[in-house]
Amino acid sequence: MEGIEHRTVEVNGIKMHIAEKGEGPVVLFLHGFPELWYSWRHQIMALSSLGYHTVAPDLRGYGDTEAPTSISSYTCFHIVGDIVALIDSLGVQQVFLVAHDWGALIGWYLCMFRPEKIKAYVCLSVPLLHRDPNIKTVDGMRAMYGDDYYICRFQKPGEMEAQMAEVGTEYVLKNILTTRKIGPPIFPKGEYGTGFNPNMLETLPSWLTEEDLTYYVATFEKTGFTGGLNYYRNMNLNWELTAPWSGVQIKVPVKFITGELDMVYTSLGMEEYIHGGGFKQNVPNLEEVIVQKGVAHFNNQEAPEEINNHIYDFIKKF
Repeated sequence: MEGIEHRTVEVNGIKMHIAEKGEGPVVLFLHGFPELWYSWRHQIMALSSLGYHTVAPDLRGYGDTEAPTSISSYTCFHIVGDIVALIDSLGVQQVFLVAHDWGALIGWYLCMFRPEKIKAYVCLSVPLLHRDPNIKTVDGMRAMYGDDYYICRFQKPGEMEAQMAEVGTEYVLKNILTTRKIGPPIFPKGEYGTGFNPNMLETLPSWLTEEDLTYYVATFEKTGFTGGLNYYRNMNLNWELTAPWSGVQIKVPVKFITGELDMVYTSLGMEEYIHGGGFKQNVPNLEEVIVQKGVAHFNNQEAPEEINNHIYDFIKKF
């Protein structure tokens, strides 16, 4: 990771760790669960070499960024507040946004609350989730998939942390990062068990090296998973807090990219929503939808060159 610089920025009352490289217009990368700035290693190297200032934070609760103890410190407003303060600290009016998984959810909230900050948004894996005014987010998921749907299982403070501790940090990270199981992740009763990936192989896929896994493991051994899990524990509260934005359209220019084997794309009626007009209705400036053949959830790491090219081809137009 030659030439990547690391520093700590004071944002929104917390200390945030960022990795950055390059000069030029800012491209801001937001990671998902259970990840770190490191998930964007390939994009940082590629885009910085093409004349961009790439910036990838560890989000609140992750890595070397502060992790407030209170669960209610992880609402969409806290996390978007962190990102807005980060953008301001960079001394720019606007950024190109690239985000994946939970980072993508935060990206949509950022576009919702502060669209003037975002020149264009390359969104990976998670489309804008339509807010159903009649049922809270987690309640809706529970109604669809039952109590053992992973997001339902993540709700109770401390419970999933204890179940993850039983199998160990390395197992959890390898289990999640290497999964190619499509459809909704349903956990075995009362334990983490085989989690997201009942068909986990001993050997790592070619795109995830031992060195990569070791970096994630060492970091999460130090921090635990609570920070990341707290994002899920605020999904119903976020539903309450965002009532004023119910039905709002996102007007930022967007390119959406997912893998055909992504667990998000293949559950919650996403495929129909993405291709059937619902997504475009909510995001009128959705310019392109890309579905990558044979690629799973962590597409920025599994197919980095393709993702790098998609990002560059889109943002260079602006």
